[in-house]
Amino acid sequence: MRSEPSGRPSQRAEGKAKLVICISGLSGTGKSTIGRELARHYGLRYVSGGEALRKKARELGYRPSGPGWWEGPEGMKFMEERLKNPRFDREVDEWLMSLAEEGDVVIDSWTIAQLFKRSSCLKVCLYGSEEVRARRVAGRDGVSPEEALRALRKKEEKTRQIYERIYGFDLWDLSPYDLIVDTDNLSPDEVIRAVKAVVESMVARGEFR
Repeated sequence: MRSEPSGRPSQRAEGKAKLVICISGLSGTGKSTIGRELARHYGLRYVSGGEALRKKARELGYRPSGPGWWEGPEGMKFMEERLKNPRFDREVDEWLMSLAEEGDVVIDSWTIAQLFKRSSCLKVCLYGSEEVRARRVAGRDGVSPEEALRALRKKEEKTRQIYERIYGFDLWDLSPYDLIVDTDNLSPDEVIRAVKAVVESMVARGEFR
């Protein structure tokens, strides 16, 4: 039997809580880094909606590679297909919802906070200004900040259109979130500490079940 990781809250060790942490955020806010570390710390499964969509893209003959693929020509072309055919997103989101229902998972997704209605989960939005996010993406992808900013704006507007057409919600609506963290001036470790503090508080109050 797998031993309980030291970072797991005490209520989990007693089988009283099923952790569900939903992480959302635009490119350059560090949601993958934060999500993976939270999953490691609490001994949870980490699942990325973006990676699941990449798998759908591979099934269509695309060759997604690298973190900047979505902003490139192939990624944008696949987004056009998603805009025309909601099947890809619906299949991924239904899968993510089933994992959320099972519990003990960190889900990195732009839609999960809007779609998953159960209250016993923590929904986190990582915020970042365009300028800061563009600098981070530029460093990641080896392009100029100006080029990164143009690519981010194009990608994010297309993503907003996709989810508005499929589900009718506004991607920029922050009302579903329990915690919004401005990452502009915080290190990943500082963001992780902030989220952990909220998780521990929710567990102590018995809000995970």
